[in-house]
Formats: sequence, structure tokens, C-alpha cells
Amino acid sequence: MKDIILKAENISKQYRLGQVGTGTLSHDLNRWWCQLRGKEDPYLKIGETNDRSTKGESDYVWALQDINFEVARGEVLGIIGKNGAGKSTLLKILSKVTAPTTGSIKSRGRIASLLEVGTGFNGEMTGRENIFLNGAILGMTKKEIASKLDEIIAFSGCERYIDTPVKRYSSGMTVRLAFAVAAFLEPEILVIDEVLAVGDAEFQKKAIGKMQDISRGEGRTVLFVSHNMAAVQALCTRGIVMKNGSIDFVGGIEDCTQHYLNDSSLNYEFEDFQDRVGSGLVKIKAVKTYGVDEDVIPQTGKPFTMEFILDNPKNIDLTKILFDLRIDDNMGQRIVWMSTSLLETSDHFFGDKLVFKIKKLNLNEGTYYVTTHIMIDNVVTDWIQNAFSFKIDKGDYYGSGRNIPTKQSKFLIDFKVEYDN
Repeated sequence: MKDIILKAENISKQYRLGQVGTGTLSHDLNRWWCQLRGKEDPYLKIGETNDRSTKGESDYVWALQDINFEVARGEVLGIIGKNGAGKSTLLKILSKVTAPTTGSIKSRGRIASLLEVGTGFNGEMTGRENIFLNGAILGMTKKEIASKLDEIIAFSGCERYIDTPVKRYSSGMTVRLAFAVAAFLEPEILVIDEVLAVGDAEFQKKAIGKMQDISRGEGRTVLFVSHNMAAVQALCTRGIVMKNGSIDFVGGIEDCTQHYLNDSSLNYEFEDFQDRVGSGLVKIKAVKTYGVDEDVIPQTGKPFTMEFILDNPKNIDLTKILFDLRIDDNMGQRIVWMSTSLLETSDHFFGDKLVFKIKKLNLNEGTYYVTTHIMIDNVVTDWIQNAFSFKIDKGDYYGSGRNIPTKQSKFLIDFKVEYDN
């Protein structure tokens, strides 16, 4: 029998868009009247799927719907999915930051959460004082916190600034201290959102090592959310893939990451997309990616095209727009950066389409993720992290009849070998 330490049963979370609460007196009275008669909340019967990229008709949306899973003691569970899939909402419910609309969470032991940089920290207090404050919030006594104090400070790497107010810390220093507190005060369940991405490479390595020690050596449980597939695969034993507020796949971590990475499309619509930053003066409306022809998946060694349809209502000269894009691999590591600033042109173009063309694609087989960034006169107009993904099929890049294994190289280059006596 598994030693189940955390159990989620029929968890759903509903939000009303654009408002806090039900928003109207008539809704409040209707809900109260149904509760008085012992009937179900009528607003649980309406609402749409949590698809952030589409425009809906209902004022209600299910951020989560019918989530069920169990976590065993000592297990490291990875929760992955696209932006807006409901991962952070689920962690907030598990951490009791917010309550579910329906369903229940059953846990055995103390839960420590690291959801956002600086959550639970008081900016006016010093790092040392915040350690005691956070420890108290987690249910520790002053004596217990004091016994771990030196280890926490040493691990955080913030010793020089430990008696400085936290408001003067960088985001990286803040997350270092917050992680150290959560990890060393020995909670039975440690819940960690994407915050480790704020830290530098050295700290991320330390943090992952500490989480491995916590789970494998000390038998405690970790729930880990990240878009960094390398970190997820290194740390987790089992995974959940979330999509549009529901669980899409459950299984071993390798199967989960492959399921997540294979969920890609050639065409993307961004007209009603909300998860973006910028003034909106010029923004992406749609993207199409293809290989040799418009209905062909990209292939290594063949032509590759990315067509961006822009929302450009003021008909701004496209040559005045700084359009950058970054291509990452499935581990979240940057592979390529391209920018219109690298190519000079004296012509003027007015319209709504930008097309990036690569004559001979030198990326190896796999799934890749694109972040887009548009600026005009040093002002960000549209910035979308992990805006879309594309998949590349294997191809004969060198014309030798051989494919290069992805473990050998993700990036291929033209070269020749000369034999000289």
C-alpha cells in the first residue's frame, strides 16, 4: 500500500471574468436563495473551459475542472503545461492560499509553499527577521527556527545582506532566501512554482540538489511546477500534464514531457490572446510555420518559414518595428536568436505581415519553442513568452543518407574535411 500524503478530490475553481465575486446583487441573491433551499449553486452549471487564447461568450470560466490525483510520501511530482493551463491556481489551492469552488484537499503534514518571489516577505524587515516571520507562518517555534538559522543563511548565499531590509534585495536574492527558509524548516510537503527560474544557474543547481535530498534522503514530498524540462526530468519521478484547466495526461515523467512537447500545431491565433506584455500598438495576430510547402512540417536541412500576421491598425512602417524572436529547445535552453535589427534595409514596407525564412534549417529533430518581442522607438508593444512551438522532423542535412542523433547535436553546421598527405 502506498503511503498517501496528499489527495485532491474533484477540485474545481471558477472565476467570474472582469469582476471580483459574483459582481451583481441579483447573482448574490440567487446564490443565497439556492443555498437556503439546500440546492446547488446555479453558477456552477455555467462557465467555459479555461482556454486563454480564445474569446468566450460566458462571464464565468473554469480555471480548474475535476482535478483528481494522489501523491505518495517521498514522491516528487512534476506539474507541467502551457501558460494559463491552471498549474499555479492548483498550487495555490493545495497551499490553501485560495479555496476551491468544489472538491477538497486532504493532506497529512505541514505544507510549505514557494509560489511567487517575495510571497510572505515583509519588505521593511531584514532578511534575518523575515526568516523568523516565514518560519512562524509555517508553524515553527522560535527555537526550531533559531536551530536552523545558520544553515538557512549559508544556503541562501545572502549572508552579507542578511541584516538589510528585503526591499533592497534583487528578485534573485529574495527567492534564494525564500527557498532556503521553505527547504530547511522541514515541511512534510514542499510546493514550488516557477520561481526558481529567477535564480542564477548556480543557485538553480543547488536548489535542485536540495530538493533531491529532501525527497530521496529525507522522505519528504515535493510538488514542482516548471517550464524547464531539464529540471523537471532531473528532479521528478512522476508527472501531470495540464491543459485548459484539466488533467490531460498522468504518467512517468519521460512520458509526460513527451506528451507535453508533442502537443503542437502549425497555426496559432493570437487575436484574443491575453498572456502578453506591451502597449499593443503593434502586436501579433496569427502565426503560421511550415517547411517546403504550407502544409508540410519543417524538416532538418530543408527550407523553413515563420509567417507573422500583425495587428497594425496605424499602418506603421514595418521597417521601423524591431522584431526579435528567440528559439529554445525542449529543455528551455536558448538555441537561436533572430532580429530584424540585424538586417539593414532602406526600403519602406506598409502592411501586416512579417516573414522569417531560413533556406536550410540547421536545427535537429525535436520540438522548439518561440518567444516573440516587438518594440517601436524603445517601447515594448508586444512580448509573449513561449508564444508557440513547432516540431522538426529528421532530415538528411549533409546529403550523406545519415541522420544525426539529437543527443549528439541539436544544431548542425556546414563543414568539410580535407585530407592532405
